[in-house]
Parts: sequence; structure tokens; C-alpha cells
Amino acid sequence: MASLGKNIVANYIGRSWTMLLSILFIPLYLKFMGIEAYGLVGFYIALGSVLGILDLGIGATMNRELARYSVNEDTSGPQRDIVRTLEIIYWGIAIFAGGIVVLTAPFIAHTWINVQILSPESVLKAVQLMGIAIALNFPVSLYQGGLMGLERQVLVNSILIFTGTLRSVGVILVLWLVSPTIGAFFAWQVFSSVVGSIAFYIAMWTSLPKNAKRAQFKTSILKSIWKYAAAISASAFIGIILSQLDKIILSKMLPLKMFGYYTLAATLASAIWMIIIPFNTALFPRLVQLHEAKKTKELNVLFHHSSQLLSLILLPVSAIFIFFSGNILLLWTHDPAVAENSHLIVSFLVLGIMLNGVVSLPANCSPAFGWPLLVTYTNLIQAIVIIPLIVGMVFWLQGVGASIAWVFMNSTYIIFMVPIFFRRYLNNEKWKWYLNDVAIPMFAAFSVCLISWLILPTLQKPTVIFAWIAATGLISLIATGLTLPLVRSMAVKKLVIILMRIKD
Repeated sequence: MASLGKNIVANYIGRSWTMLLSILFIPLYLKFMGIEAYGLVGFYIALGSVLGILDLGIGATMNRELARYSVNEDTSGPQRDIVRTLEIIYWGIAIFAGGIVVLTAPFIAHTWINVQILSPESVLKAVQLMGIAIALNFPVSLYQGGLMGLERQVLVNSILIFTGTLRSVGVILVLWLVSPTIGAFFAWQVFSSVVGSIAFYIAMWTSLPKNAKRAQFKTSILKSIWKYAAAISASAFIGIILSQLDKIILSKMLPLKMFGYYTLAATLASAIWMIIIPFNTALFPRLVQLHEAKKTKELNVLFHHSSQLLSLILLPVSAIFIFFSGNILLLWTHDPAVAENSHLIVSFLVLGIMLNGVVSLPANCSPAFGWPLLVTYTNLIQAIVIIPLIVGMVFWLQGVGASIAWVFMNSTYIIFMVPIFFRRYLNNEKWKWYLNDVAIPMFAAFSVCLISWLILPTLQKPTVIFAWIAATGLISLIATGLTLPLVRSMAVKKLVIILMRIKD
């Protein structure tokens, strides 16, 4: 069994590297292509996320099935058959998804997107290349899910670092040395998608246990997993619609330039996912294994320790982004117009993502324990209420309104979904989680950042602003850590070791 700590660290390094590259290079994208072209990049990201609906829960199902089989011995044949069966279906879906985009490209380019500067021909070509890139990149999530289920997370993140560097650094070189156009940008996305899919395909099949028998497509596998996959798919369908509805509506309602500002804010805010997703991805197979083995005591300890560790990392960083969004945008882009048009959007989006991250561990436990319908039902009820709210808020306040609706949507998870989870699982751990793992550390992190923001002097030099924000973040991290039982326990043990060494 792979080291959980090693997997978490690997996930953070891999995902952080990829995310940081994409964020750091945005000012260069703006320099080479302009804010309107960057709006197309935002549309591409939203489009890819929406078409992720066609995953049908297959990627998450393969993750769980391979994790389940890894507990037992002599399961190499079934594991290879699972991968072959789901792989064939997934590649068919990928071709279908890309084909939809290519065929509807004229409608998207000429009717949906509100272009002011770019030529209709360049937009049409860009959308067609989007479709091809989406199709070629689509199977990557399947192979990632399988490798995560095998706990080959160091390998996954090594590939992510390679492909992320190729995609981000390569496209800058193309824009600089070949052609500073949106068409060149998406042509490179097609190439890097090919490389990524091939790399993950090879990694998946070389990581599976060897077996003399050739892997086969089996309908019996589909019959055994379809209920779980359908539940995951339904939840993902609603979740994707909820998470991408703001961008879909804004891409139609706003000029492409203004949508570019919203995309830029969403990209910066998405850095918070860099904390949440790698953590939960590394944890999921271990939750499955402990639940399958009925190791209740170990599961309870893992649940609380993981929640506290996530709070320690997530809450101080989120508080910094919420209170100092305008300063961060100015330091990042050196563009007052960007800071003025995007800072409130960043603050509200980060708050919403943080709330999502706080409940992500109970939400992750539910499908790991075999009850994926909890998230599905929550999202379904939520959609009925939230979708009209998002539409109304976008009409009223445009980008800022969409970000406020995002906060409201994510707050419902902690109000409704979490109590239902604790009613069925880990009931005796509920209040310990609410108070010790979440509420008290959140109060500490936000108190420090609020006070720092209120006493912030008028600062001009970027180095001074950066130092002030960095110092605030460090103090917030320390204050948060002191409220967490796990961190205090670790600190005391470390202090005892140091004192004993001094005594000797």
C-alpha cells in the first residue's frame, strides 16, 4: 500500500505546478493576444468542463473499482478487463464530444460569442481546434482515475508536470516565435493533448498487474458497475451545470472583453482548487480501503486528521485572497483596469470555492463508502433553486452577481448535505468536525486577515505590498495551526524531542 503522505505531497506538487504555470503566464497571454482572445480561452475551459458531463461517471468508477480490487490478491485479470472495457467506451465518447464542437463551430463563432475585435474567421478556426483538442484530451481523466485507484499518484503527477510544462511553456514560445494569434494558441493545445493522452495511456497499462491473458471488453463489467457510475454521472452532470452555468450565461450576455475579465478572475480564484483537489484525490482510495476493511477506528482518525490538515492549508490562503484580491491582481498583472474590473469577482469566487473545500471531505467520503447519491440528490435540489438565482444575479450585477450566486450555492452544502452525511456515517464525529476541524480554525484565519486588511496603510511599492500580504499569511497560518488539535499535538511531540536532545 502506497504512503498516503507521499501521495498527497505528489498531488500538490503536480497540480500546483500545472496551475501555477497557467496563472503565471496569463499576463503574457494578454500581452501577445489581448483580453478578448483570452476570453476565448475562458470559453474553451468552460466548454471542456461542460462536455465533461459525457464522462458518465466512468473515470470515478474506474478509480473506485481498481482501488477495491487492489485490496485483494490475484485480481490482475479483472483489473485489466475493467480498464479495457471502460477505455473503449471512453474513447468513443471523446470522439463524439469533439465532433459536436466541430459541427456546431459556425453557430458558436457567429451567434453565441459576442466578438468586437477578432475576425469571425479566426474565431471559427479557434472553435474548431477547441473541439479537436477536447476530443484528444478527454481520455486523460479516465487514465488518471485508474492510476489514482492503483495509488500510482507520484507517476500521475510526474506526467502532469511534464505535460503541463509542455502546454504552458510551449504555447508561450509559439506565440512569441511563430504567431501571436488565438489560432496558434489552440493549435498547440491540440499537439499537447496528443502527447498527454499517449503518456497516460502508456502509464496506465504498464502500471497494471501483469497477466498472460489478454484484456477483454466485457459487458458483465458494465452490468456490475452501471448503478454506481450512473449515480456519479448524475451528480457530476448537475455539479458541472452548477459550476459552469455562470460562464455559459456570461459568455452569451457579455462582450468577449468583459467575459475575459471574468475568466481572468475565475482563473486566479481557481488556484484554491489547487489545495482541495490534490488532497481529496490522494485520500479517496484510502477511504475506500478502510471502509471496505471495516477499520472504523482508523477511519475516524484519518477523517479528523485529514480535515484538520485541509483546514490548515485551505483557510489562511483563502482568507488572503478574499481580503487582498485587488492588491494581488495588481501585483500579478500590473494592470489597474484588470484589478478594478475583477477584484470583487475574485473575492466572492474564492469564498465559494473555500466553502466547497470545507465540505469536500464528507462529500468525498460519501461515494467512497458506496453512497454517491447523497451528492446527486443535494445537487439536484440545489439546481432547482440556484439556477434561477444565478440567471437573475447575472442579469442584475453581471460578473459580480454570478460570483455572489456561487457563494450562496456552496453555502448550501455545509447547511444541508453535511448533516445528512453525519446522520448516516461517523455520527459521533459530527460536532468534533464542525467545531475543532472547521469553525474554530476558520475564525482564527479570517480574524487575522480582517485585522490586517483594516489597518493596511496606503502602500505604493509592490515589494512592500507583497511583504505585507506574505506576513499576514504567515501569521494567519500560525494562528490557524494553534487552534487545531493535530497541529498542537505534533508541535508538543516535536518540542519534547528537542528538549530531550538538549538534555542528553
